[in-house]
Amino acid sequence: MTSNFIDYVKIFTHSGNGGAGSAHFRREKFVPKGGPDGGDGGRGGHVILRGNKQLWTLLHLKYRKHVIAGRGKNGEGANRTGADGMDEVLEVPLGTVARNADTNQFINEIIEDGQEIIITPGGKGGLGNTHFKTSTNQSPHYAQPGEPGIEQTIILELKVLADVGLVGFPNAGKSTLLSVLSAAKPKIADYPFTTLTPNLGVVSYRDYRSFIMADIPGIIEGASRGKGLGHRFLRHIERNAVLLFLIPADTENISREYHILLSELEKYNPELMDKKRLLVISKSDLLDDELKLELEKEIPGGIPFLFISSVSQEGLTRLKDQLWILLNE
Repeated sequence: MTSNFIDYVKIFTHSGNGGAGSAHFRREKFVPKGGPDGGDGGRGGHVILRGNKQLWTLLHLKYRKHVIAGRGKNGEGANRTGADGMDEVLEVPLGTVARNADTNQFINEIIEDGQEIIITPGGKGGLGNTHFKTSTNQSPHYAQPGEPGIEQTIILELKVLADVGLVGFPNAGKSTLLSVLSAAKPKIADYPFTTLTPNLGVVSYRDYRSFIMADIPGIIEGASRGKGLGHRFLRHIERNAVLLFLIPADTENISREYHILLSELEKYNPELMDKKRLLVISKSDLLDDELKLELEKEIPGGIPFLFISSVSQEGLTRLKDQLWILLNE
């Protein structure tokens, strides 16, 4: 299956070389031996990331393997500074993280619309000979060369910015819940791993308010070690303010399933344990009151829980209320 949701790209970047300074001397009709007047070289072009809230994916950068910024122009006589090299600006969705591909070192992240960060800075322009004039050397014939640009391969990774992240095993009903709560239309079918990429939906709330919910590929045991969809899925969970754990009512052991999900998140990033959580037992249209009381005994302590059904719409208003309270505490 091909997908237009691209959340990882690797790009070779080369910033521009700085222009050389000029070793020029002032020469005019009546000034045969004027002093140094060489201008500075222009700086090389930067490679820049710019946040764009209209973008949701890195698809537009998938086939852009090389990004090369312009070189700075050399300085000239009459103290004229060379023009700066042309910058290369890459527009990216909010939630994009830049890292050096060789060292894995974090460079920066884009979280606001219009935010700009220089990921590969251009070389500085060289100084012209006017800077090297001294009382003992009135006619310096020296000017600095420009600094070379930088070559580096950059990894861009998108971490979806959503308020609520749906966490659950494959086939837990996450896509169905998202489609009922929002206008999103994720692919839904009765088999595991239908969702191979995150789906985002805007959930309308009271008084024209809303929040964003992300249906993220299902976890399996070992996801933190990269099994199944592994790290690719877990990366998107890091951004969510509230984690909504979804476990179907017909699961053999609700407590065990919840702790497996929790364990995978903790192994991947212990900081995920600090996020607010809500446990939802889905497909509860299959349950009568007596069965619900029985299931409540299985539910682990210390986490708020709700019974819901996406099919019969049971508990969905309460669910939105609970999520709104958690998001705005």
